[in-house]
Amino acid sequence: MASIVLAGRFRVFLNRFRDRLWVRPLVVCLLSIMAAFVAKLADDTAPAQFVPVLSADSIETLLSVMASSMLVIATLSVTSMVSAYASASSTATPRSLTLIVADDVSQNALSTFIGAFIFSLVALTAAKNDYFKMAGLFTLFVLTVTVFGVVIIMFVRWVDSIARLGLMGSTIDKVEQATVMALKRRRNAPTLGALPVRSSPGGRAVFAASVGYVQYIDIAALQAWAEETRMRVVVAALPGTFAAPGRALAFIGSGSDDQTGIDYQRVVESFQIGGDRLFDDDPRFGLVVLSEIAGRALSPAVNDPGTAINIVGTLLRLFSVWSEPVQASDEPVLKFNLVEVPEISVQDMFDDAFTAIARDGAGMVEVAIRLQKALHSLASIGDVEMRAAAEYHGRLALKRAGLALAMEEDLAAVRDAAKFT
Repeated sequence: MASIVLAGRFRVFLNRFRDRLWVRPLVVCLLSIMAAFVAKLADDTAPAQFVPVLSADSIETLLSVMASSMLVIATLSVTSMVSAYASASSTATPRSLTLIVADDVSQNALSTFIGAFIFSLVALTAAKNDYFKMAGLFTLFVLTVTVFGVVIIMFVRWVDSIARLGLMGSTIDKVEQATVMALKRRRNAPTLGALPVRSSPGGRAVFAASVGYVQYIDIAALQAWAEETRMRVVVAALPGTFAAPGRALAFIGSGSDDQTGIDYQRVVESFQIGGDRLFDDDPRFGLVVLSEIAGRALSPAVNDPGTAINIVGTLLRLFSVWSEPVQASDEPVLKFNLVEVPEISVQDMFDDAFTAIARDGAGMVEVAIRLQKALHSLASIGDVEMRAAAEYHGRLALKRAGLALAMEEDLAAVRDAAKFT
């Protein structure tokens, strides 16, 4: 059980650590410093006498060019990335910024440019102080040429990526990818490996020590605590829930009335509370972000119904992924028999996804029709709960369109698309 607890916490820590913009550049800088001194090892090897003779001045010139150019390119890359972040926040939604910052191509490019700069400085300093013999200089030359090649390839990839980073289409794609991963994880483990909630929560309520969003629940830690205390834990706040005074995180049940001396703080510590919602374990957050992007596109200041229609198609794909049958290899395995976790409500997911679009796009006939067609497709998937949610939102969207559309012909077109309700 201890290994499961540590594995869960390590996954969360690793995901948050990888998103930090300074992590990869720091790692690459350390590797660059090591690479610069690796060349010294070649001086003490047997093949050192067979290496070609190279001029130290030529290597120093090459390193000087790299040092001066890499600093400029690294500065340029940071400026471009900051501009892309600002563009994503203003054109899409600030909630998408974490995904833009975590872009792999941009982080790898920045790390490569800074690493090449550090490598050239360290190697140039060592070479000017006669640190290397002939074999070391040859090895340093090979490393320098290799670094140049990596920089050129990375620069070409980065230019292609930075041209799209922060654009609306790229931001929507990143949010969709993050939401798909979260939906698949929750679909394959609807109760996070625990028991489904079997009855109304009862027992002692446990509250958060701070105000914020539930970002992660360590179910393994709750199971370990329940085994030690012989208690039953009913989770009441899934990831994405706003934890505030009066909002219980969990309820503790016991067959015994004597609960003195029990440390409930460990239950609270199993809930990671933060100031922002995260995509990893909160599938509904991705739906909210997509809905926000559509809502901003439908605002009078932007007036971009095409983006809203694109978002409706994206939401249709996401709910289709959610409705896919679970593969045999992905069947949920019960690991925690003393913890009960509620499943995500499909109705709540539909509320997150379609309420704002139906409200803000009610006066645009093309958006209203596309929304009704998408809801019709979701209603026909076959899932009873999803069909009920789709029909409910179809009726609401039709009512909103009836109040917002002035022309009878437009309203008739929406009604025709909404006949399934």
